[in-house]
Amino acid sequence: MNLLNNIKENEGFRSEVYQDSLGFDTIGFGTKMPLDQDEAELILKHRLNKKIKHLQKEKIFVVNLNNDKQEVLYEMAYQLGVGGLLKFKRMWSALKSADFEEASKEMLDSRWARQTPARAKRLAERMRAC
Repeated sequence: MNLLNNIKENEGFRSEVYQDSLGFDTIGFGTKMPLDQDEAELILKHRLNKKIKHLQKEKIFVVNLNNDKQEVLYEMAYQLGVGGLLKFKRMWSALKSADFEEASKEMLDSRWARQTPARAKRLAERMRAC
């Protein structure tokens, strides 16, 4: 699309928030801040899809888990990043053995669980339950 390319070229891209010539906080290709909910949801969906693909590439067996367990892992990947989630070595070992009770315990035995205890408890319960 020529219009899109022209706008991108003329606006330029910045990954960090900056002030435009009128002093408005701006990001990306001239997008004024704040974002509205629809824009934020587009970003959420895009980033979540990237994390899902990345996690599925790193841990192929994830696609064989039931949907609820996959969603738990995808939410963790979104929050922690795939690299952060991959550090849960004992959880991954338990998941590979289909020991979901142990995987749940390992989720809770983490700095992540101490930092976001309510979320961690909810996700660990979902991992254990299904």
